[in-house]
Amino acid sequence: MPQKTNLKGLSREALLHFAAEQGLPKYRADQLIHWIYQKRATEIHCITEFSKELRAKLSDVAYISSLRLSNRLTSSDGTEKFLFSLEDGETVESVLITDKDRLTLCISSQVGCAMGCRFCLTGKLGLIRNLKADEIVDQVISVGGLALPRKITNIVLMGMGEPLANLDEVTEALRRIIGFVGIAKRRITLSTAGLVPKMALLAERGPEVNLAVSLNATTDQERDRIMPINRRYPIKSLIVACRRFTLGPRRRITFEYVLIEGLNDSAEDAMRLAKLVKGIRCKINLIPLNPHAGSGLKRPSEGAVLEFRNILAGLNLTVLVRESKGQDILAACGQLRAEH
Repeated sequence: MPQKTNLKGLSREALLHFAAEQGLPKYRADQLIHWIYQKRATEIHCITEFSKELRAKLSDVAYISSLRLSNRLTSSDGTEKFLFSLEDGETVESVLITDKDRLTLCISSQVGCAMGCRFCLTGKLGLIRNLKADEIVDQVISVGGLALPRKITNIVLMGMGEPLANLDEVTEALRRIIGFVGIAKRRITLSTAGLVPKMALLAERGPEVNLAVSLNATTDQERDRIMPINRRYPIKSLIVACRRFTLGPRRRITFEYVLIEGLNDSAEDAMRLAKLVKGIRCKINLIPLNPHAGSGLKRPSEGAVLEFRNILAGLNLTVLVRESKGQDILAACGQLRAEH
């Protein structure tokens, strides 16, 4: 018996081809997109715009996949963490963050991660597999339904995994989030640990979303200690790639900088950071470390964080100290692991 087609796994072009194979007009493909991505249909029989006969016919050859919610935790600050089970039994986590008029969803691009950054729990898993485009988009669809009547306003690819290590599936997912789900590209940010060759490919192939670069150190010696990727793509090559990255009008690169006591939080580090990013249209997000057992790393004092910030601000850089939310449910930056 032929395997059924997962409609959520198809691009618009593939859906058009599927509709043609079933002897259906093109507008049926657009109706499928509307029901799957806007109305969040999880079964073909839910598509009441189709006749019972058409629903039965399509159900014989196709289905609509969906993530299974395995756990949902709510932090004292309102942050929510969702654990989703995939069709093969693997799990990923997504985090929903409320901030004034924004509702930001942090999504994952891989099960686990191969980057091995010392400050990040996900790296302890190693890479299990890449997520498919529909599994990435389905986090947006699923959490969007669970969050009602609230509406997701922003998407950040800062969850489990390195997005640029899964570039083809991520760029397809971005196209669907923008074109099908309807979230504007200026409200989407992709974060990378610094896969230099893939940064250029993202600019060529992907939609023009915002880029965040996880820098976290100002010398190769420091960065080698906490981010193994630096041995392949050292700071100089990363900064060159940032300078070459195509930025549209009013767009800026975000440099993420996890502050770690005694490693990268000195006044000298702040001065070197300012020098590194000079001339790049950018902003800097300072993230005081969210420690976890076994890392051997410590969070700097509030005074050290403030001094670091003030040095950068005094050099006319746009700098923010990013408040860590959801720490009590392991939903803060660097704490995702999905070990259930």
